[in-house]
Amino acid sequence: MIQFTRDLARRWLEALLHVHDTPERTAAAYALGVFLGFSPFLGLHTLVAVILAFVLNLNRVAVLMGVYSNLPWIIAGYYAFTTMMGAAILRVTPPPGLSDSLRDLFHQSITTSLFWHDVVRLLRPLLWPYMLGSLIGAAVLAAAAYRVALEFVLRRRRHVALHQKHDRPS
Repeated sequence: MIQFTRDLARRWLEALLHVHDTPERTAAAYALGVFLGFSPFLGLHTLVAVILAFVLNLNRVAVLMGVYSNLPWIIAGYYAFTTMMGAAILRVTPPPGLSDSLRDLFHQSITTSLFWHDVVRLLRPLLWPYMLGSLIGAAVLAAAAYRVALEFVLRRRRHVALHQKHDRPS
């Protein structure tokens, strides 16, 4: 799975580097995608990213690559951490026995209305901490992503230009 992800990222990076945008716009597109990918609007990431990429005329590959950097094996930990960070900032105490209640919840069928009623009841006190924490986390990650992507694009373009210069016949 990790090799598949690496190969996919490598192919996207190659496609990303063959665009005619400035490195700053390419890095900004990627950073926007990272922001959206880690934002609190779980489930709407791709739709919002595609719309914004078209509206802002940004590199769609870079935006989507940023969105998909929120991988399935980190998503739960990220949102748990940022929600708890938001709770600390807002001074909201998580409901007592939250982890036990969540564990018990998954003994129910997710197709019943009781399951969804219990989800809302359990998580309602954490809505604002979730929103604030994941927005802060998304902003921090997007800022870091911009710097890393900009440096990567600049170095890669220098590397390609250097090799093209040396590969030309005299």
